[in-house]
Amino acid sequence: MVETILTIRPAQSLDREGIWRLLAPVLKAGETYALPRTWGRRQALAYWMAVEHRVYVAETKTGQIVGTFYMQDNQKGGGQHVANAGFVAAPGYGAGVQMGAYALKEAQALGYRAMQFNFVVSTNLRAIALWKHLGFRVVGTLPGAFNHPEQGYVDALVMWKELLPVTSQPSVQPAA
Repeated sequence: MVETILTIRPAQSLDREGIWRLLAPVLKAGETYALPRTWGRRQALAYWMAVEHRVYVAETKTGQIVGTFYMQDNQKGGGQHVANAGFVAAPGYGAGVQMGAYALKEAQALGYRAMQFNFVVSTNLRAIALWKHLGFRVVGTLPGAFNHPEQGYVDALVMWKELLPVTSQPSVQPAA
């Protein structure tokens, strides 16, 4: 595969159709996301473009959207320093690795200390290889947590990558 140089930028409402073209076949296949296979455009875009999601797209120099991802706090309150993200990429452009690297830099710039994927389907070998290539490690296995449409109940993995050293503390400014 020849990697295409892509522009990664925040998504705009005009990108919704391009994002839907990526999401539709992934949802219909039902092999990688624990989302309803019956979702149509409205439900899928409402989920992907939710207010709490920072949504990005990867586009070719001709403006074709070949990837999208969202980033959010993994948890609220005491867990909001860990990012969570979801990715969909068209094959053949190198969008997955480029978006993954971009997301890690963006998460660090936003002050996240780590990124965690809560539910990587164990049969999604391309995603697992990509995340390991970018430095993620498997920190947990959820036995039989995903009902794959062809393989039945398969494991889901929790994958984690630290972005800041554990020993570093945020600098606290004295109250004025």
